[in-house]
Amino acid sequence: MTSPDRTPLLVVADDDTVERGLIAEELERRYGSDYVVRICTTAELESVLDRAETDGADVAVALASGKDGADLLARMRGRFPTARRGLLIPWLGWSRRGVGELVLRSMARGWIDLYVIAPTRRRDEVFHRTISELLQESERLRGEGPAGATVVADARSPRAHQLRASLAGLGIPHRTVTTENGQEPAVTLADGQVLTDPGPAELTRALGFPTELDSHEADLVVVGAGPAGLSAAVYAASEGLRTTVLDAGAVGGQAGSSSLIRNYLGFPRGLGGGELAQRAYQQAWLFGAQFRLTHRASALEQRDGRHVVRTDSGAEIAVRAVVLALGVEYRRLDAPGLTELEGAGVFYGASMSEAQALAGENVYIVGGGNSSGQAALHLARYACTVRILVRGDGLAATMSQYLIDAIDKDPNVRVRTRTEVVAGLGDGRLEQLQLRSPDGIETVPAAALIVLIGAKPHTEWLPEGIARDEWGYVATGAGAAGWPLDRAPLPLETSLPGVFAAGDVRARSVKRVASAAGSGALAVSDVHTYLALEPVARWPARR
Repeated sequence: MTSPDRTPLLVVADDDTVERGLIAEELERRYGSDYVVRICTTAELESVLDRAETDGADVAVALASGKDGADLLARMRGRFPTARRGLLIPWLGWSRRGVGELVLRSMARGWIDLYVIAPTRRRDEVFHRTISELLQESERLRGEGPAGATVVADARSPRAHQLRASLAGLGIPHRTVTTENGQEPAVTLADGQVLTDPGPAELTRALGFPTELDSHEADLVVVGAGPAGLSAAVYAASEGLRTTVLDAGAVGGQAGSSSLIRNYLGFPRGLGGGELAQRAYQQAWLFGAQFRLTHRASALEQRDGRHVVRTDSGAEIAVRAVVLALGVEYRRLDAPGLTELEGAGVFYGASMSEAQALAGENVYIVGGGNSSGQAALHLARYACTVRILVRGDGLAATMSQYLIDAIDKDPNVRVRTRTEVVAGLGDGRLEQLQLRSPDGIETVPAAALIVLIGAKPHTEWLPEGIARDEWGYVATGAGAAGWPLDRAPLPLETSLPGVFAAGDVRARSVKRVASAAGSGALAVSDVHTYLALEPVARWPARR
């Protein structure tokens, strides 16, 4: 148990004497009064960490160089879960084959949180900016940073988890104070307000997010505040459209719960989903978009030349156009150890960026759909073995035949039927899986587990006039069956003119944060085109 009165450690392991001296000087001068700085060689790092663990000290940031350093950083995750781990590399080191490969491999497997370019001179502000970001993130994870709210409840209770999840979804830094069982849970805000067992709307409203919704008119309503909806809100509001955004929960959608999005353009070291969502929310709000959270859209109809969106509270919004950015909910695998190892060998969704980093390793894929087959064939170019795990008797009912044929011919890919994952094992990274089959339970070595068991869009409330595929995803453009007008539908227009779809809810969309954000912007472009096509007299004058 970490003692709260101990000063956190900032640990650096580097075998270059000159570089080590410069780093020591820079860290001591900037951070020595607030952190205990420990500088050592890679060979000494293990003993430094052992001593810290024995003393009950927190490690805020640990930096190490080389392959041995990366391996030691990987093993830190279980011992110091709030420590931020960085692989030290020299300037232009990423261009060196061995260093570049080590960075890619370490990042892909979750051994490190990012790479850090060693300082080249005194007052190297690029180096210090990275260190400051790491320290800030570690402080937040330790619950020692500025807290906008404190959850007062039994820390292990489902209710405490719900309250923390709500605060995280709203981007509010918070901490938990554990109470005895039986005491009613509460949330204490930074301004002194005490909310006793608050519901989502009460909590959201108390934190300054608008929840009240009266029937009103607007140019555009965006249903959903994930990346696609936030992007649509930013572009619509910035371009003069009166925009209202509805969401049953908080901002961010699925992406908002991601601890690190590594494939978003412009953030090579990754970006927290909550931070991305909050930045986009603030941006859209500053342009004039109105957000109404904790309101679920329950019906969509046409009335007097307008689209009318009705919420579960009974409020109605009459608009000229609608963007459906409903997102999807990815199905997760429920097995011990997988949550703790998510991002460190356990991945949801087929991220092809992991492929090269898994060269020579054993990879397992759960799921029997086309996405699983495509991922397996791609990974087989690099991995030593790829095993597709399915609970049924084969792939014929769920996968296209061309993929099945290709898998049969690939010597690196095998299909294991009637097999499921029952546990993930590893010290800071995935090392083994426990599998259950008719032959019993066995433990196998595994460097990665990729879970592809589908996702579900919540489109059941939409009118029949909006075409969907067999899984409920919304059809757009040329694929929108039942289109009623003489003109062709716009690319992101549904089969109901003036209603558009963006993000993961679209049929055949690419399930990526950047793709969702891009489609939100494109949907607004289509909205402008649609509004230009509509007779001006059809709509009441703008107020």
